[in-house]
Amino acid sequence: MTEPRIGKEHYDSSTYFEGEDAAHLTDADSPFQRYRVAKVTELAGPQPTDRVVDLGCGWGTFGFALADRVAEVVGVDFSERSIAFCSRRLEAAPRPNVRFVCADAGATALPGGAYDLVLAADLFEHLYPDDSTRVAKEAFRLLAPGGRFATWTPHRGHVLEVLKNRNIVLRRDVTHVDYKSMTGMRRLLSDAGFTNERAYHAESHVPGLRVVERLLGPVVPLLRRRIAVLGRKPGGSEPGISRRG
Repeated sequence: MTEPRIGKEHYDSSTYFEGEDAAHLTDADSPFQRYRVAKVTELAGPQPTDRVVDLGCGWGTFGFALADRVAEVVGVDFSERSIAFCSRRLEAAPRPNVRFVCADAGATALPGGAYDLVLAADLFEHLYPDDSTRVAKEAFRLLAPGGRFATWTPHRGHVLEVLKNRNIVLRRDVTHVDYKSMTGMRRLLSDAGFTNERAYHAESHVPGLRVVERLLGPVVPLLRRRIAVLGRKPGGSEPGISRRG
């Protein structure tokens, strides 16, 4: 039996963004969120002059994490619940250079060629293949020449994901509709026009497991937790900073 397609309606009608299962995500100081921000920031290399788009912004994590480090952050999510959550956070802790927009990550309507960095952190596992292609192409359109596209997604072959998808120990996340492989992510970016500059598997945030993954992950696929790929749009004048008019 074919499962129903998970789309905007699911996120807007469920407790995905503010339910009990999201506690470690709504808490910006949780070990998982601190790990996530540190790892994605290391991959993306944000610069003080960067204009940033965060596709699939979810809880607004990167908007607030990068507010003091870049010139501007625009968080984009197609879920009205996501944007409402982010807007409440922004009202409680104003950041003049941060805003959130309710839009399709594959067709944001933001100006093309206007941004230096696009993030897609824990987004691609939520996207079906056709949507993944649209999002990668939209990231390319949004970026100025020399701009970077930082992607971060679970490795489908990691032991925890294997167990979770079989409802063993951990509960399956029905919103993870299409896990990507390293090969698939590299191809996705290159097909959209990017040059892949960095691509590696990152360890998880769990202390003991992290050590084992770091030591054995290079030779044991079951211990490769996350896929990190950084693409760059060809052109530009200086690594990390695009030319401005």
